Amino acid sequence: MLNEIIKNAEARMQKSIASLETEMSKIRTGRANVSLLDHIEVDYYGSMVPLSQAANVSVSDYRALSIQIWEKDMVSKIEKAIINSDLGLTPRTAGQTIHINLPPLTEERRKELVKVVKGEGEQGKVAIRNIRRDANAEIAKLLKDKTISEDEDKKAQADVQKLTDKYVEQVEKVLAEKEKELMEV
Repeated sequence: MLNEIIKNAEARMQKSIASLETEMSKIRTGRANVSLLDHIEVDYYGSMVPLSQAANVSVSDYRALSIQIWEKDMVSKIEKAIINSDLGLTPRTAGQTIHINLPPLTEERRKELVKVVKGEGEQGKVAIRNIRRDANAEIAKLLKDKTISEDEDKKAQADVQKLTDKYVEQVEKVLAEKEKELMEV
């Protein structure tokens, strides 16, 4: 019973870390990365699909992306989706290929992005703490129902705290990597 609660908490914490890493990949650094366009959706014959299902996105050099579009009539739709995204990118079209040059980030913009990264990190920590709270509540309920002893309760709560510390540390590591990446010139 207790092992299930702890395993469930750990699985949820791992998902929180994965979610944080996904959010971090969307934050633009000075370097080109195909994951930058992951959240862009395109109108593909009446349904919204991720850009990756309508075209092949690749890094052409460290500050440029290349999008090879599979169908000619999708070029303008994809171009429009990129312009309307919150990324502030300007696509250049050449036939069925769209090129996107990533301008270098200014120092001011880098600092703004670091603040965004820290905010995302704080949300990740809050999510992990909420998972800890939920697990501890389940453990407390078992104690109240007299399914477990007080010693088992204390040990299980200590285990949940160790997990929490481990995953908060992982959040810190992800944040440090992203900050370092952002501040590189």
